[in-house]
Amino acid sequence: MTVCPVNNFHKMNLKRFCYILISLTMVVAQRAAAQNEAQFSDYTRLKSFYNPAVSGTDGMLNVAAAYAMQFVGFDNAPKTLYVGADMPVYFLNPHHGAGVSLFSDDFGIFNQQKISLQYAYNMKIAKNTKLAIGAQFGMITEKIDASGIKLEDPSDPAFPTSAVNGNHVDLGAGIYVYNPKFWGGISSMHLTAPLIEMNERYQYQIDRMYYLMGGCNIRLKNTFLTLQPSFLVMTDMDYWREDIQCKLKYEWDGKAMFIGAGYSPDVSATFMIGGNFHGVSLCYSYQMYTSGIDMVNGSHELSLVYQTELDLFKKGRNKHKSVRFL
Repeated sequence: MTVCPVNNFHKMNLKRFCYILISLTMVVAQRAAAQNEAQFSDYTRLKSFYNPAVSGTDGMLNVAAAYAMQFVGFDNAPKTLYVGADMPVYFLNPHHGAGVSLFSDDFGIFNQQKISLQYAYNMKIAKNTKLAIGAQFGMITEKIDASGIKLEDPSDPAFPTSAVNGNHVDLGAGIYVYNPKFWGGISSMHLTAPLIEMNERYQYQIDRMYYLMGGCNIRLKNTFLTLQPSFLVMTDMDYWREDIQCKLKYEWDGKAMFIGAGYSPDVSATFMIGGNFHGVSLCYSYQMYTSGIDMVNGSHELSLVYQTELDLFKKGRNKHKSVRFL
């Protein structure tokens, strides 16, 4: 992402700007400069956040919420909220899916909000395996509010003296392949790389983002245990982040508990614990940064997913193992 005043202010030093305004470390500044989307630790249960083709693919109603507090201990550290819902929509025989989501990301003087609608079309490509193609249409709003910042020179034209904001249409698309044992997909968000004009002086460039993700479900023989390895790669073609993760899940009598760990090279290690009970799944994650930041200044995340079957047609039509909790 790039934030800059227009005309004579294009050459403003963004690193100096972020340092003065939010007093965070270089790692946090890198997040502001290189990533437009927040990174959730529990990405396997929030797939539709990264790929609109996931919407409605498991034949169930899914409602998900996640809240992350990053770089705990720093002033003006990022706080991210996501709420989304998706479900299948059956008509004319094929399997259609639809979803809606709300997203808010506060980062110092910056705030991003987005509301999105998703649609996915599913087709069978092999036994028990389907391919989904999805699209996302949304409206994204960017806001800068530097009114609470004290500057040496209050008349410095590089800094807005009051809140400024703007919005723009935002598009995304993705492809998703899935069956009860594995899943994977590729997607892109901010397809048009929208340029948001906040007023006659300030504009905000959002970079196009690409995601590659996948995982599988490995049932350990003669036990109630399941291994669920997965990966997520995200990039804007300048910045790259890779995450690998594995959960160990114990299931019994319709209930489940799981623990997991993940690693992102040169960024962080993640630990998580959670469980499923009567269609509700709760997970707590802690992301510990491996460079530049103390262990206690990591990120806390809480995610909640509610899932229920939809008995819209004859009994058994939607009956299959969900991959949403992989």
